[in-house]
Amino acid sequence: MGQGPSGGLNRQGLPGDRKQDGSDKKDKKFEPAAPPARVGRKQRKQKGPEAAARLPTVTPHTKCKLRLLKMERIKDYLLMEEEFVANQERLKPQEEKAEEDRSKVDDLRGSPMSVGNLEELIDENHAIVSSSVGPEYYVGILSFVDKDQLEPGCAILMHNKVLSVVGLLQDEVDPMVSVMKVEKAPLESYADIGGLDAQIQEIKEAVELPLTHPELYEDIGIKPPKGVILYGEPGTGKTLLAKAVANSTSATFLRVVGSELIQKYLGDGPKLVRELFRVADDLSPSIVFIDEIDAVGTKRYDAHSGGEREIQRTMLELLNQLDGFDSRGDVKVILATNRIESLDPALLRPGRIDRKIEFPLPDIKTRRRIFQIHTARMTLADDVNLEEFVMTKDEFSGADIKAICTEAGLLALRERRMKVTHTDFKKAKEKVMFKKKEGVPEGLYM
Repeated sequence: MGQGPSGGLNRQGLPGDRKQDGSDKKDKKFEPAAPPARVGRKQRKQKGPEAAARLPTVTPHTKCKLRLLKMERIKDYLLMEEEFVANQERLKPQEEKAEEDRSKVDDLRGSPMSVGNLEELIDENHAIVSSSVGPEYYVGILSFVDKDQLEPGCAILMHNKVLSVVGLLQDEVDPMVSVMKVEKAPLESYADIGGLDAQIQEIKEAVELPLTHPELYEDIGIKPPKGVILYGEPGTGKTLLAKAVANSTSATFLRVVGSELIQKYLGDGPKLVRELFRVADDLSPSIVFIDEIDAVGTKRYDAHSGGEREIQRTMLELLNQLDGFDSRGDVKVILATNRIESLDPALLRPGRIDRKIEFPLPDIKTRRRIFQIHTARMTLADDVNLEEFVMTKDEFSGADIKAICTEAGLLALRERRMKVTHTDFKKAKEKVMFKKKEGVPEGLYM
């Protein structure tokens, strides 16, 4: 009896199990059978070691192709990186060696280096050099100096202790000469010069015309003037005329003051004069303007000091450059001075200075023109009568007239007026004339 119930339970559980399997079959969707892998006769499977080593056939897809290209690019980049690293490892010792050699050369050269001149080449490794402050020396030339560029007279760098040649100065132009070149043309023109028509005509014939139309002098059969000298009272327009020449001409303009040619060390003054005219010849057509020439061009006398003898040597070099063995070419010289009577006769002779242009004190017509130029932009009151100052008996120069106009404007500005009156001009005239006569106007310090 104990087996019956247990058997009944087993039979009751079986139908329930079948119903559950039927529900699983209903939930499962229908899937078609997979297509055959190949069409045709079935191949026999190979057996043995050949079958084990045989690779399966792989058909590449688009993704596989892109992945392959990407891997190839990565491979190329890695190869390039490997080559770069190998080159760096190979070149690094050479760079370190070059840096070490460069430091040795710098230590050998020393610092600072002195500048000298090469007088004579003895052989490939020895030369005679000189400096501006000492005698000549027989020294060696270091191996790293370019010997093809060495020539007598060139500027060199010397060791600060043993004076060996350690370098070559490529730019041989003296820095002082470079400063003398006028890069920006002055604003003054011939229209800003009151009167002086005869002087303007003469300087055009002597300086501008030979540079612009040299064929005119060849046709008439004469040589153009080499230079002119402007002389006269202070403030009569000598430097102003030189500025107008620099403004109107397209030639290179070199301006120098006579005192700049006086140097401290022996031989530097003549060397500067030679360098000045050499640069002018290289940049020809050019005009050399030397203002205050009486600083170096005074009459020769028995000098008792080294400084006076050096000034005379500088003037002798200037004489040689103006009219020496070498032709000046398209280089014109303009000299200016207030004391022409103190200049050496050799400097003023024809052949060196062919034209002497005098600048006198302005006459009545010139005064009127100068007043018109300086008062053109001023706001004048109705009571201003410039003819009173034009017809005065006082000796005015062009600079004095400009000072009168400027002082009158300052007096009006002091009283907060925008117009200049006749009283301002009278006060300005008195003040300028007192200062010119080395006097002090009354009430100046009260």
